[in-house]
Amino acid sequence: MTLRVCEGDLLDQDVEVIVNAWNRNIIPWWLLLPQGVSGAIKRRAGYGPFRELARHGPIPLGGAVTTRAGGLPFRAIIHVAGINMFWRSSEKAIRGCVRSALGIAREQGYRSMAFPLIGAGTGGCSPEKVLEIMQDEAGKHEYDGEVRIVCYRRPA
Repeated sequence: MTLRVCEGDLLDQDVEVIVNAWNRNIIPWWLLLPQGVSGAIKRRAGYGPFRELARHGPIPLGGAVTTRAGGLPFRAIIHVAGINMFWRSSEKAIRGCVRSALGIAREQGYRSMAFPLIGAGTGGCSPEKVLEIMQDEAGKHEYDGEVRIVCYRRPA
């Protein structure tokens, strides 16, 4: 695996698949105000991936589900459940999300993927701690491709 940390916008990465830091899919997507990564995806991809995601039902904390990418130029979006019922993330949830997303990427044959910092926004964890956890967990898995962890930076 090639693991790289970069700054920028997740949706501008030149990869096959992106990871969306989502919730457990218990609250209907159409009730949620678009924010963070999910909000950016909704604005640029449309609602198709979220309608498809809703059909999967509840996602276990740390779990992942794949959908099409809607209007985005990716092969798919892997949605991970990184926050609990109280809108908080934890090390266990973050590690589970990384593990689940890498497993899907390996099974589906995706050669490159980009992660946001899972749990660093709405989840309440510090970006530095999340990055440390994600790098550690990704390093434990066999995935024969490129993994990017994207630290969001607003365009100037």
